[in-house]
Amino acid sequence: MTYPINPKQLQFFLTAPAPCPYLADREETKLFTYLAKSDGRELNNTLTLIGFRRAQNISYRPACQSCDACKSCRVMVDDYHPSRSQRRIARKNQDLIRQVIPPIADKEHYALISKYLSARHASGGMEGMDENDFAELIEETSVATELVDYRDSDGKLLASVLIDQLSDGPSMVYSFFNPDFAKRSLGMFMIIDHINRAKLSKQPYLYLGFWVQKSQKMNYKNQFTPLQILQGNNWEILGEHIK
Repeated sequence: MTYPINPKQLQFFLTAPAPCPYLADREETKLFTYLAKSDGRELNNTLTLIGFRRAQNISYRPACQSCDACKSCRVMVDDYHPSRSQRRIARKNQDLIRQVIPPIADKEHYALISKYLSARHASGGMEGMDENDFAELIEETSVATELVDYRDSDGKLLASVLIDQLSDGPSMVYSFFNPDFAKRSLGMFMIIDHINRAKLSKQPYLYLGFWVQKSQKMNYKNQFTPLQILQGNNWEILGEHIK
């Protein structure tokens, strides 16, 4: 691969080891660098291609010494064909209205993510997120970022996802939804909808962050095939034997 920005010219840092959020009895270490506003979009593109993920104005990837289970993953949009269950999910949510808006935090979105975290990630790393933390998550970006909302016919906000627009497709940074509507499978629906958005825009990939082998939290990503994972310096289709 050749890159418009040479990653070797950047300054990288290592975090201290911390408990792994995906696999029990393991520790994680992250390699990270800062995204400058002047070239943030181009730099984000380059780093994503080599396995990094954006959080605010930081780009990071796992750098664990004794484990390499975390793999960057992306859906091959043109070759994707929805399963029967995914078609059913799409039909359940065809009444929702999609709105693409600037990444601006407000009380409505904060109330939604607070409800989501309380129900789904009560003991996770975002536990206790306040409005300032939320504003940082949504608004601190030096790249092309948008917030995509899904509302019902009454205008009620049911789900939202923060999206980075990369040169070869969207990257789903963080999604959250109302857990009271579990039957809608809103998390899965937002992925399906963004695969369709990417296809209409003639973008080849949808980036889904990290896929973690043997992590139940990440099993849902296996359902979006063909799924590529980054193995070393090469993007390869996730094989059936790995699942």
